[in-house]
Amino acid sequence: MNSLYKPDFLIIGAGIVGLTVALQLKKQFPDSEIIIIEKEKKLGVHASGRNSGVLHAGFYYSANSLKAKLCRDGNYFWREYCLEKKLKINQCGKLVVARNESELKGLDELYRRGQENSVKLELISENQAKEIEPSIFTFEKALYSPTTSTIDPNEILRSVSQDVINQNIKIIYNNKFLNTKKNIISTEAGKYDPGYLINAAGLYADVIAKKYGFSKNTKILPFKGLYLYEKKKCLKLRTNVYPVPDLRNPFLGVHLTVTVDNKAVIGPTAIPAFWRENYVGLDNFNLKEFLEVISLESKLFAYNNFGFRNLALSELKKYSKNKLTKLAGSLLNNKNLSSFTSWGKTGIRAQLIDIKNKKLEMDFKFEGDEKSFHVLNAVSPAFTCAEPFSKLIVKNIKSKLN
Repeated sequence: MNSLYKPDFLIIGAGIVGLTVALQLKKQFPDSEIIIIEKEKKLGVHASGRNSGVLHAGFYYSANSLKAKLCRDGNYFWREYCLEKKLKINQCGKLVVARNESELKGLDELYRRGQENSVKLELISENQAKEIEPSIFTFEKALYSPTTSTIDPNEILRSVSQDVINQNIKIIYNNKFLNTKKNIISTEAGKYDPGYLINAAGLYADVIAKKYGFSKNTKILPFKGLYLYEKKKCLKLRTNVYPVPDLRNPFLGVHLTVTVDNKAVIGPTAIPAFWRENYVGLDNFNLKEFLEVISLESKLFAYNNFGFRNLALSELKKYSKNKLTKLAGSLLNNKNLSSFTSWGKTGIRAQLIDIKNKKLEMDFKFEGDEKSFHVLNAVSPAFTCAEPFSKLIVKNIKSKLN
């Protein structure tokens, strides 16, 4: 491609956010030319294809957050989308259990947030919880979320990408963003002079944003999510089982997920990664990123901002299968989890951190102007929220173009 392409909108990243934003742009600007560039050979190589597949209900988040406002609607949208398109969905619900008396306050707080967010949620007794899932262990009470479901994220990505193509929106693979100069964007496959740029680049969103003068005080810190699968299907769970999380950080703790195929999965972890695409061994090793990430993590470890030292030390232990099965086992009553021996596909959470105040960004975050828009923090439950989130993004873009 030697020509200079001039689409009305250029989107970087064909993850679930990039794809849904493209569809919303087409609705708002039906005559526009939209191109999505994707650095990988196919869909779902990174976060959108490596998550747990849980459609969250929306009760974890404080009422004033974007996550709270978007999650409930996103949950409903994807459930209806899967049913309409005849895609896999397991409407198995979720139990959040308390492992001891001290966790009851956390359970009550989650229930309060669910009420504030108008999420269908039930605070139930131990006996009621065991009627839903006989194998669980909980102290006195539990929360039941009937609208939590699991889907196959890669199946949805394929379906949404076809929706995109049906709208005459181009997706160009093997086309990595390289640089920008005077609004001309260089990629591995040519150059673009877009009317407007949308950066939905996930793990590299901050790097691209800085080239446009954004993300000045923020940086993406990668966290590794490990999953552990059964070698043989022994544990027959009826529902997802979660612990009461530490609400001071955005991670939900090691839990048990029931997949669309009714298989049980333990995970994910939130282990600090050492470079952005630090999935397996030394694959995708980047020395510059390694030095930058280690430097930042060392400072956070030393100052122990938001309890990072304790988090890092506890998470690093989860490289052990025994540790993971022990944590998952604390959610169940006398269940042997020795059948969980196979590592699944590792995910990386592109978690934004405020480097000025040394704290994790707990909510979705974006920045932009009349030329470009940058989705900086699109972490869990971003997949669940993607459709209403894309509407919000396009609304913001329209306001900047007017």
